Amino acid sequence: MKLSIRKTYRFQEIVNTFLKNGFSHVLFRLGITERRKPGALDSDQMDTNLQHIGQKLNRTLQELGPTFIKLGQIASTRRDLVPPEISRELEKLQDHTEPFPFGEVQQIVEAELGQPLYELFESFSDVPLATASIGQVHEAFLHSGEKVAVKVQRPDIRQTITTDLSILKEIASIVENNTEWGKMYGIRDIINEFSDSLLGELDYEKEARNAERIAKQSEGDAAVHIPAIHWSHSSEKVLTMEMVEGVKSDHLDRLDELGYDRELLACNLVHEMFSQVLDHGFFHGDPHPGNIYILPGNVITFIDFGMMGVLDDNLKFQFAKLVMELERGNTKGIIKALDAMDILDDDTDLPALEKDLGILKTKYYDKPLESMSLGEIFLDLFGVAYKHRIRIPSEITVLGKTILTLEGLISKLDPNMRIMDGVEPFGQQLLRERYSPSAIMKYLWENLSENAQIIAHIPKDFKEISNAAKKGKLKLDINLRQANFVMRRLDIISNRLAFSVILLAFSILMTGLIIGSAIAGQNNVLLNLPVIEVGAIVAFLMFIFLLFSIFRSGKM
Repeated sequence: MKLSIRKTYRFQEIVNTFLKNGFSHVLFRLGITERRKPGALDSDQMDTNLQHIGQKLNRTLQELGPTFIKLGQIASTRRDLVPPEISRELEKLQDHTEPFPFGEVQQIVEAELGQPLYELFESFSDVPLATASIGQVHEAFLHSGEKVAVKVQRPDIRQTITTDLSILKEIASIVENNTEWGKMYGIRDIINEFSDSLLGELDYEKEARNAERIAKQSEGDAAVHIPAIHWSHSSEKVLTMEMVEGVKSDHLDRLDELGYDRELLACNLVHEMFSQVLDHGFFHGDPHPGNIYILPGNVITFIDFGMMGVLDDNLKFQFAKLVMELERGNTKGIIKALDAMDILDDDTDLPALEKDLGILKTKYYDKPLESMSLGEIFLDLFGVAYKHRIRIPSEITVLGKTILTLEGLISKLDPNMRIMDGVEPFGQQLLRERYSPSAIMKYLWENLSENAQIIAHIPKDFKEISNAAKKGKLKLDINLRQANFVMRRLDIISNRLAFSVILLAFSILMTGLIIGSAIAGQNNVLLNLPVIEVGAIVAFLMFIFLLFSIFRSGKM
């Protein structure tokens, strides 16, 4: 009952805040409120300036607290879902929170770790080093004399965020049920992803595991240092790690004063980030200057591992392919990469998409390579996706935001550094690995095993289809909106099948010639050419071409 009352009160508070900031018509259209405030409809309709709407939304989310601030910050990265004018305003959302009292800090630490504070620590500063909406950080010393940073979660923050997330899920259901936009983009799924991400940030043990995973990935790289975790002094609400005492990465005057090599730092930072992204598929999702410090010896160290990005092998490959096609300005290649991510559907107008990508290509055509921003290109690409209602995978949008943030820092450290140069070696390595003999054999074996099961079930499936047809229960649903695209695909498939049959027939013919020549004990010569040797070379080249065309499609 307490939860229900709290939800009801909080829901009314959320609605009132949106009403106060001029969103009454929006709430009514979404079906969240039953009636409009008198006179509000006209004033709402008059404001069609997206920048003004973004400013009002920024103010509204700021008033509603941490859950909604986080939601706005994530929404600002989703240029495939949110118009650029609004997302630029949402980027300005900041966590402006007051520290909570030291007495509450002490209570939380002792309750979580099961001992008095000064038995756990030799000393513990009562003034926080930093504060945020979820927690705050204090300086402390262990009894061993080691200096540590202790992050302590705000009291009752989980309860607040859980209530807000529950309400957001209900609102998402209303939006998805009442709007075509909500259905098309799957708003419930987006809010569920956001909920999982935010609840993950509330678990400091998960953050500690993230830090250790990044540390393991960078083992052997002397240019990177990840702070050590003190598990004996950590829990779900308390995180104790090695204190980082370096220079914040955007304090350029201090870096120059201490003699750091900014060009080397920029190069190492790009290398480390794309090693995380493309080598390991697990990367720091918020590399802003406040989370990156520079230690003596030009060593880079990361902090705050609450927000991480994850890419599977296919997304890593398709991202690398997408970057290379973007750099070449190959619109067809970009569409192929997007298609391989399974984000194009039957409703996507491919000729219109190709036209808009062509316009994007023209925008960067005369630009010198050194002035091209990969982050800006991705934002433009997300803008095209928004126009065509293509929902980019959240993993790629997190990566786009990461690249944009990283580029901002790199441009300060070394204005001549091109982040594209840092991506290319990793992308080329991924391509080499994808098309290596061992990878090809692995794909062939996996597909052979899978297809063998499919072939084994064909007689049974055919029998079921036949029975359904006899009973008049077989229905065909044909969508001709993308007929040309489908026919092109069918042409490719039929040509590939025909090529495979020709290759098989040619191989059988060559096998017959080899056996015949072996029985007759003589060589086969035609027009002074060794037929078997030439035929073997032709068959091998045909086989290689067939494999190359299959793997190039990215559909293995």
